[in-house]
Amino acid sequence: MTSRDGHKTAAAVAARRHSALAALDRVHAAIARMRREKVPISVASVSRRAEVSRTFLYSNSQARAAVAEAQIDTRTRLAQERDDQDAAQEATWRERALNAEDALKAAHAEIVQQRSRIGELMGQVRDLEAEWTQEAIQRITTENTTLKQRVRQLTTDNRTLEERLKAARANLRFQDRRLADLEAQFADPGTAT
Repeated sequence: MTSRDGHKTAAAVAARRHSALAALDRVHAAIARMRREKVPISVASVSRRAEVSRTFLYSNSQARAAVAEAQIDTRTRLAQERDDQDAAQEATWRERALNAEDALKAAHAEIVQQRSRIGELMGQVRDLEAEWTQEAIQRITTENTTLKQRVRQLTTDNRTLEERLKAARANLRFQDRRLADLEAQFADPGTAT
């Protein structure tokens, strides 16, 4: 091998190393961008974004390690987000359950109070029904009818008596005038008609 061939080989190796480092930088940049965007990381998606071949990602140990680490981080982050969502949902459900328990206790207290009040009122109704037998109700109804007839009769009698009183007062006024006229004639006999 000549030194010229050795220089070509060294230059080719250096160019290949430089190309691999540039591809590795693009892989790291693509992974960082995908983490910021919070998209799932896979070999295929990194390969598309970094514009490198999948073979490069599998054959380059640094690239393979970076993709594997990013995938683990993504899974961990997604699992943590799911756990956070589950915890938030559980807290929401726990709060709803506590609110429902409070409302249920209040409803039960209200029901007990209403039942107690209904019992008291039913007792009062029974007491009233017990005091008034059918015979008593019939007797009171008859007495009520009799009293209404008596009131009508007394009203009629009162009206009749008022009319008689009015007539008697009119007669009295007439008699007073007549008496005054007679007294005037008796006192002055010359004015007799």
